[in-house]
Amino acid sequence: MKFPVFIALALGTGAFTALLVYEGAGQVLETFALAGWGVLVVAAFHLVSMLLDSAAMGVVLQRPLPRLLLLRARWIGEAVNGLLPVAQMGGPMVMARLLARSGTGRADAGAAVVVSTTQQMLSQAAFALLGMVALAAHAGDRKLLYALLVGIGLFGANAIWFYSLQKRGLFARLARLLNRFSSGRDWLDFSGGAEALDSAVQGAYARRGVGMASFLLNLAGWLVGVGEVWLALYFLGHPVSLLDALMLESLGQAIRGIAFAIPGALGVQEGGYVLLGALVGLSPPTALALSLIKRARELLLGIPALICWQYMEGRWLRRRLARAVAPINKGT
Repeated sequence: MKFPVFIALALGTGAFTALLVYEGAGQVLETFALAGWGVLVVAAFHLVSMLLDSAAMGVVLQRPLPRLLLLRARWIGEAVNGLLPVAQMGGPMVMARLLARSGTGRADAGAAVVVSTTQQMLSQAAFALLGMVALAAHAGDRKLLYALLVGIGLFGANAIWFYSLQKRGLFARLARLLNRFSSGRDWLDFSGGAEALDSAVQGAYARRGVGMASFLLNLAGWLVGVGEVWLALYFLGHPVSLLDALMLESLGQAIRGIAFAIPGALGVQEGGYVLLGALVGLSPPTALALSLIKRARELLLGIPALICWQYMEGRWLRRRLARAVAPINKGT
């Protein structure tokens, strides 16, 4: 683990622990226990969002893949981002690798992930703006409203900037920069693959309706998350309106997205729910219990995903070794 990531993780863990201690860990856990089997329902409901997100990736592919393969890639990629200290970068790389292994070309797989991830960022900004409308009905102190608006604006501007760079050959430029620093070493010559990726990305955007379809499917995935929050609070014995659930989910996800450098947004997500929950009448223990249900859902879906990923990587490695050893065996 790199030192900056270790520092971010330590700070997040410290903030998470401090919140639990300050609000009373026992009371928070007692509130969390009220959900009971409802935690499994929330985890199962999250599969709907994953299906929509995987479909948003699938519409970008020129060669369609079975829905289960797309869902598996999304399931594993989300687990990597949520449970490993990769600052939201490891998940897309793993998804592209899994798609390529499933039968599509490497450039097309990379383009599907790049385009759908970009549209996911743009749709999250739009989703957060919907949450701002809901927040405006609750926030007496406009300072919170303005602070979140600035954060969401910066996040959205970053997504638009990333999109514009893709239109101008982002990956080939990055490859040339890496080659310059590598002193011309052949093993760091990524230009060919990067140019193919740029071509595939630009080709995807050129196909009519692909970008918009991916955007809308991702937005639908975010909106389904509102039901996840509504269900969690229902099982905790603190039902809220769908408008309040929209505010909690959209702005909670926005806060988490802004804190991408901290693995799992540990501590930041909890603080955000405490702050936002107070606006809809949730006590701090209930808001923290809601965050814990989100964490439990990540573990319930994420740990099997990571195990599945490692099994698949091991199987692929064994096949490569078998192919490498076969000519040697024939020669003997």
